[in-house]
Amino acid sequence: MRKIVFQCLFVCFAAVLAFADQVSLTNGDRLSGTIVKSDGKTLVLHTDYAGDVTLKWDAVQGIQAGEPLHVELQDGRKAVGTVSSSDDKIAIATSTAGTVEATVGNIKTLRNDAEEKAYESTLHPGILQEWKTGLNVGFALTRGNSETKNLSVGFLAARQTLNDKLSAYANSVYASNDAAGAIPSTTANTAGGGLRYDHDLKDNVFGFAAADFFADALQSLNLRSVFGGGAGYHAIKNNNTTLDLLAGLNYTHESYTGLTRNFAALTLGEELMHKLGKSTVLNESLAFFPDLNDLGEYRGTFNFGTTTKMNTWLGWQNSFSDIYVTNPPLGKKQNDILLTTGLSVTFGQ
Repeated sequence: MRKIVFQCLFVCFAAVLAFADQVSLTNGDRLSGTIVKSDGKTLVLHTDYAGDVTLKWDAVQGIQAGEPLHVELQDGRKAVGTVSSSDDKIAIATSTAGTVEATVGNIKTLRNDAEEKAYESTLHPGILQEWKTGLNVGFALTRGNSETKNLSVGFLAARQTLNDKLSAYANSVYASNDAAGAIPSTTANTAGGGLRYDHDLKDNVFGFAAADFFADALQSLNLRSVFGGGAGYHAIKNNNTTLDLLAGLNYTHESYTGLTRNFAALTLGEELMHKLGKSTVLNESLAFFPDLNDLGEYRGTFNFGTTTKMNTWLGWQNSFSDIYVTNPPLGKKQNDILLTTGLSVTFGQ
């Protein structure tokens, strides 16, 4: 009787192993579970005993998958089917093209059905999908010996797919001295916003088009409209850091009180994003816009900010901006500095 029980247990155990995916490692170990995905650097295996296990791809000698996997090879070939391996050789049994053979090292990516559906949804999302947005609002009010109020609002939105990125921003700072007879009664009144679209042309090269708008009542600037485009280069691009170099042309229209200017200018700049630990992101950008109509005149902008996540939807945001113009209207200062800080609410995933 005991022998029959052991035989049944052995048959059940063998049946479980037969249906489970197998991963053999270069050190001789074997793991069982469900193969989820690989990007050619790591392999994710889902197990009942340890959840998702991430393995270095260099440590993988072979895999066995009973359920179809979506496989892309380094030479560009794609195949869907069950996978078996022997001596570092992979055989993909497809239903339409027979058996496709390759080496383990020639695999670029592989995904199970669920991961493939998730991946394909990122390639062609709807225009209202994949947005990540944040809103930052700060307000201060004093009454008594001083009577002031200050309001700052910042908004950021970005939608990134495999080859495209659409971003938008808006910010405003208003401050006033409400004391009787205070001159000036309005001590700050700026507003700006813009849109930018990036499209990847090659691995590290992308084209961009942008529109930016800015108004500053204390500089008598009713509206500055800038429309431009050009090319960018990803000097650094990884999960923790991106550094983009930008170059292009723009058309600028400036409407000051009693003065209007239109001119073409160059767009030269850089943008940096760096993750500081798990919760803080640093953003910095520097741009230079030489006036092509008058090479002695230019505009420059510098932006620096940090966002620290407190939880999935709430964060702390700091922002610093410096805008320099060589030729403001007579009697107005060339430099404007904006500094804001406050809570930031994030929408989207």
